[in-house]
Amino acid sequence: MTEKARTRYAPSPTGRPHIGNIRTAVFSYLLAKHTGGDFLLRIEDTDRKRYVEGSLEAIEDSLRWLGLDWDEGPGIGGPYEPYLQSERLELYLKYATQLVAEGKAYYSYDRERTEEERKAAEKNPQVSLSFSRRWRESTEEERQAAIADGIKPVIRFKVPLEGVTTVPDIVVNPPIVQNSSLSDLVLLKSDGFPTYHLAHIVDDHLMKITHVIRGQEWLPSAALHVLLYQALGWEMPVMVHPPVILNPPGVKGKLSKRESAVYVGQYRELGYLPEALLNYLVLLGWSYDDKTELFSKEELVEKFDLNRIQPTPAKYSVEKLDWLNAYYINHKLTREEFAQRSLPFLAEAGLITQDEVADLGERLGFIVRVCGLVKDKVKILSEVPGEIDFMFKPASELEYPAQDLVGKNESKAATAKILAASIDYLAKLPDEKFTTAGIAEGLSQLSADLELKNRGLLFWPVRIAMCGRKNSPDASAMIETYGREAALDHLRVACEKLG
Repeated sequence: MTEKARTRYAPSPTGRPHIGNIRTAVFSYLLAKHTGGDFLLRIEDTDRKRYVEGSLEAIEDSLRWLGLDWDEGPGIGGPYEPYLQSERLELYLKYATQLVAEGKAYYSYDRERTEEERKAAEKNPQVSLSFSRRWRESTEEERQAAIADGIKPVIRFKVPLEGVTTVPDIVVNPPIVQNSSLSDLVLLKSDGFPTYHLAHIVDDHLMKITHVIRGQEWLPSAALHVLLYQALGWEMPVMVHPPVILNPPGVKGKLSKRESAVYVGQYRELGYLPEALLNYLVLLGWSYDDKTELFSKEELVEKFDLNRIQPTPAKYSVEKLDWLNAYYINHKLTREEFAQRSLPFLAEAGLITQDEVADLGERLGFIVRVCGLVKDKVKILSEVPGEIDFMFKPASELEYPAQDLVGKNESKAATAKILAASIDYLAKLPDEKFTTAGIAEGLSQLSADLELKNRGLLFWPVRIAMCGRKNSPDASAMIETYGREAALDHLRVACEKLG
């Protein structure tokens, strides 16, 4: 593409943004930025019955968190404001009545279907079509009678009864639809609010949108949109319907939080990095080649191409997302950045206070060292507190059975001698040697001096003494992180446990 694209993300504020829905925002953003164009945020809030308080804020927060800043839209403005459809009702009325005047739409005095009519329509599409078109050729007398009964009309689109309509699309094979199978859709409801079908077409045209990227759930009504563009005499934007995202495969028992996460905010709460989630969302239906999976935001902008969107459904994989997130944590974040991003989760777990999240002061260095112990181990940030909570407790509060200190085929007495020798050694270790590497080298030499069969016989009880658990970070790294006095306290408490 050589021309600048104008794309939009146009969600309805009916709840928190769904991960499948936000994927279309990602594609729209990347296309606009790849071409040097503009990305718009427009809120389609005309369905007042389904409006959920706080949805708009959730939508905006999700976009900002993922780094998808909009060029025009709520809070920013732009040349085609307002960007909330509820503030554009006069425009929809104008074009709906224009179609009526041109004989391309009509007033329909609809009433509620009876239960029998509803069941009949479900069994026979022709009955449904007949219901939607019953006012298409009504007389003035019939219309006046309906008005006298207090019925407020809707405006319906007069779909051609003959011919076929082809839906152009970049991704899917263009569906060819018989016009006679289409119903006369409602353009303007009786309360003056437009339906999606009219509103999005009017706004996309007036806002000069060049590409519409939306989910494949809109394909069944796409033919009606083509006909409506033709009736208004407007050129259609390029249509792009990315593949659906298949739900994760079922597992026995209850789904985990990660497997059942649906909304973008849930991934944030679980501790996924926005750059990792952005990378993963792009891979759900798009590929650069058959091997490259890691992309920075800048690389995605550079390489994004509509022709690389796949038509087949994309499979959601928690394992793949976890792998990506772990990679970003381990390879893309510094220890300081990792610690900073972990702070909200440490506060939630009660390991630090909320005030400390804003200003750790002198404790920052300790927090950075503690978080660094598990930087290469965790997959998501919410795992961090559970991996390092022991570092925030004094030695006397660590709870573990004394037997955990004793290695296989060893005795408590032998283990106590090992711990006593380790205390003596670490107490005398020069400051310049009190580093992870220096401690590891020294304890290895101590195990040789004690003529132990292998160094594990020494490192096992030392590691348990430091954390009270069998799976933990490196023993030497924990000792350095604690500092000499705290580490010695842990070893002394372990000796006491052994009696």
